[in-house]
Amino acid sequence: MKSEIVIVGAGISGTAIAYNLAIRGMKDIVVVDQGYLTAGSTGRCGAGVRQQWQTMANCTMAKKSIEFFEHAAETLHYDEDIEFKQEGYLILACTAAEVEQFQKNVALQNSLGIPSKVVSKEEALKIVPHLNPDAFISATYCRTDGHLNPFKMTDAYYQAGKKLGVTYLFGERVERIDVEQGRIQRVVTDKRTIETARVVDAAGGYAKEVGELAGVRIPVYAERHEILVTEPIEKMQGPMVMSFSQNLYCQQVPHGAFIMGRTTPNEPHGHDLSSSWQFLDAMAKTVCKFLPKVGELHAIRQWAGSYCMSPDRQPILGPTDQLEGFYLACGFSGHGFMFAPMTGVLLAEMILGLPTTLPVEDLLIDRFKKQTTTVYEKSVV
Repeated sequence: MKSEIVIVGAGISGTAIAYNLAIRGMKDIVVVDQGYLTAGSTGRCGAGVRQQWQTMANCTMAKKSIEFFEHAAETLHYDEDIEFKQEGYLILACTAAEVEQFQKNVALQNSLGIPSKVVSKEEALKIVPHLNPDAFISATYCRTDGHLNPFKMTDAYYQAGKKLGVTYLFGERVERIDVEQGRIQRVVTDKRTIETARVVDAAGGYAKEVGELAGVRIPVYAERHEILVTEPIEKMQGPMVMSFSQNLYCQQVPHGAFIMGRTTPNEPHGHDLSSSWQFLDAMAKTVCKFLPKVGELHAIRQWAGSYCMSPDRQPILGPTDQLEGFYLACGFSGHGFMFAPMTGVLLAEMILGLPTTLPVEDLLIDRFKKQTTTVYEKSVV
């Protein structure tokens, strides 16, 4: 079997890259996944999408991606509802340092055309009345942030790509990436050999291991993050409520359940996707503190997924001088879903040698070679 390019990973990033390459005329695109569509991080994510970031690169990636989500079904000719709920993110400032930093964040966001704003405690309580007023000082709010269905959105890219001739190979594990004289020769799975000169590593939590198959060192690691879901109730909350310093995100999804998560301190690196009672206990205490009425609901399930963490909490996109023809789409640090539309566009542009829609210098792997400290994204849970 021969292909122009092999994309490893059939999550939202891999399907978006495949579609964007195909729509620009590339043929013989193969996407390989050891599981099924959305089997990895995409199918386990919280699926919130926001533009309220601290770094310019993340802000612009998110803004352009949300603009795509607003018309995604029409653009991709998808007949089903992707369930895009655009009711904002309310991000709580719980310390004096956060109050000051959020003012700077909003100034940056506004300069880029993102309609975020600083809101007082009183204004925040009008947006989400069941917040505990003693738990925060002020907040920021962006009405165009939101939430959508990760399965439907990925399926939209998948179906559009298939119509353009993309080949998907599910249930196949990549075992080797053969390199000779500095060039990729083939990708060998447990079922076949694919002759190709180009590979995209969009393997999510397994991005580091896929890179190692080709002798490419990527400064990322996988980290377990857990999610808790409640019983569904009548709508009582529009926006996602977040706190960075207090380690919380909580969103009511369209069918009525609340989905929430937090980072577990000192979580070991690795691929453990089990659920822990420690997370359940800490998550319940955190949500009860900030959203007492949500704390009254029954928890019905929890699960875990992998964050692919980068050193500066920004994506690693594009080529690497370690190996010709090897491209990266990893290191999203838990935000690959919300950046996927622009990930697809930028990777396709770089692979095809086209001018990029956004500046990519701050997202290339080469940034970690610089002696100066790279920009660090702190707006992460």
